[in-house]
Amino acid sequence: MSAPISLTSLTDGLGAAEEVVSFAHTPGTRVVFGPGKVAAVGEEASALGGGRALLVTDPGIAKAGHADWVKAALVRAGLGVEVFDGVHENPTTEDVARCVEAARAAGADILVGLGGGSSMDTAKGCNFILSNGGAMRDYWGVGKATEEMLPMIAIPTTAGTGSECQSFALIADAETHMKMACGDKKAAARVAILDPELTLTQPAMVTAHTGFDALTHAVETAVTAKRTPVSAAYAKLAFDLLEGAFARVLREPRDLEARARMQLGAAYAGTAIENSMLGAAHAAANPLTAHYGIVHGEAVGMMMPHVVRHNAAASAEVAALYRGLFGGELAGRLTELLAGAGMPVRLGERGVEGAMVPTLAKEAAGQWTAGFNPVPVSAGDFERLYAAAL
Repeated sequence: MSAPISLTSLTDGLGAAEEVVSFAHTPGTRVVFGPGKVAAVGEEASALGGGRALLVTDPGIAKAGHADWVKAALVRAGLGVEVFDGVHENPTTEDVARCVEAARAAGADILVGLGGGSSMDTAKGCNFILSNGGAMRDYWGVGKATEEMLPMIAIPTTAGTGSECQSFALIADAETHMKMACGDKKAAARVAILDPELTLTQPAMVTAHTGFDALTHAVETAVTAKRTPVSAAYAKLAFDLLEGAFARVLREPRDLEARARMQLGAAYAGTAIENSMLGAAHAAANPLTAHYGIVHGEAVGMMMPHVVRHNAAASAEVAALYRGLFGGELAGRLTELLAGAGMPVRLGERGVEGAMVPTLAKEAAGQWTAGFNPVPVSAGDFERLYAAAL
């Protein structure tokens, strides 16, 4: 019989402090981890005082049966439940508005975000408007909510964004397509349930895209201008778990331990984001998604090796951080992981034209996360980064 899958069994030998392993630095989120733990969602919701829940998810998760299963667990605990399964990838202000309508119609007093980062961000965005009124743009930035929010439970079904351990909702303006990072400690999930069994139904490319997104979170948070020893500790633990499991989970999709390592690593990387920030790779990725529809995990994946090289060349301190936390030749390893997952390593493979580079670079330089890169990045720097990635 194999050993049980637990926080300590997966992190043993990785050298992380107990307070890091146990998620002591989340924004007030209690993390419940382990196979089968989603069965406790009803008890968790009741303990938070919930009587009527809005379950926020996407059509794919609903089709896979996860929404029905979670709804049944909530009903068994005595809650009334309505399901909003209209979440789209890269949610917009329109998605949030529809979710708010559903929450109001349901009389919801607790929210449950089930799915990838898009579901959890939509639930958080809904909570801002439902609890504080106004529009999403009013909360663009940090700490702009004045009223308490409804309790929320986050249940990731992917190993990617780490949104379950963050207080930010990333919502795109439906008109301008500008992504707005709306952060407030009150928006953080009260409970995050990490059940790796829920990730077993992910298609291979979803596993690859979300997994690489988590890897880039670990790499970027380790060196941002806002980095701290705490964020570095989470980033390193996340990377150690993710790098070792990434190829393994793609090779053996039913390997539950590998799935658990990926999901746990993504959550640690999300906690690192909360205690640090992201950088130039994410700033460069957003215009690629907006103009070419490139999936986020691919977009950051193609840009991350070039950003690593740029940062290391510009700062000896950053180069030393990369080596100390992640070992040698990080950029090359990231490229190998990307190619090994069957994702493109060049922007040209996704139709990006050289003529668009100045436009992409100008937009990237205006992204919020660009300001947290460990070395300053101008539009000219982004032009060189895109050109190198072409």
